[in-house]
Parts: sequence; C-alpha cells; structure tokens
Amino acid sequence: MRKMKRKPTHPGKIIKEDYLAPLSITITGLSSILGVSRKTLSKIINERGSVTPDMALRLSRAFDTTPEFWLNLQKNNDLWQAENVSKNWMKVKQISPQLLHSQI
Repeated sequence: MRKMKRKPTHPGKIIKEDYLAPLSITITGLSSILGVSRKTLSKIINERGSVTPDMALRLSRAFDTTPEFWLNLQKNNDLWQAENVSKNWMKVKQISPQLLHSQI
C-alpha cells in the first residue's frame, strides 16, 4: 500500500468548501437541518472534531452522499494523524509469524 505524504482532507473542510459556501448555508442553518448543536458542527468544520457514524448518517442524508464517504474521509485523516504525529506506535514489537499462525 502506498503511503500518503500529504495530510488527507478533513471532512470539515469538505463541508465548508463544497457545501456551506456554494449553497450559502450557515453553520447554524446546517446544524438545524442535521438536528445537532451548532457547537458540534462547528467543531467538525473547524477540524477540531470528528465525524461519528451518527453524523455520517446525517450528512449523507442531507447531502445525498453515503455514510461511508464521510467515515472514510475521517478514517483517512485519523490514520494519517496517528502515523505522523506520534511515533510511539513504532515501538511495538511484531509478534512472530510462527506464533500467530501456529495450530493450537
């Protein structure tokens, strides 16, 4: 699998640039449409919050997309952050393949 060098686009940026701005919808307006608080939506749009499965369902319904679209954006962003911000995961020792695939 190819490693992504640039940070993936956060779903909040997609909401802001591809939906709010072109459709002239405010954060307050969209939060009302989605049935969530303005604060919750604002966190996502400002890239300080994550898209949950529940939010993915709401966004997919509102924008005629799929929940998988929103969750994949979030997953890609989360994995990139985990891999590039902290290197602690690299200290984990691999379990030997013989042990993993042995018959019990």
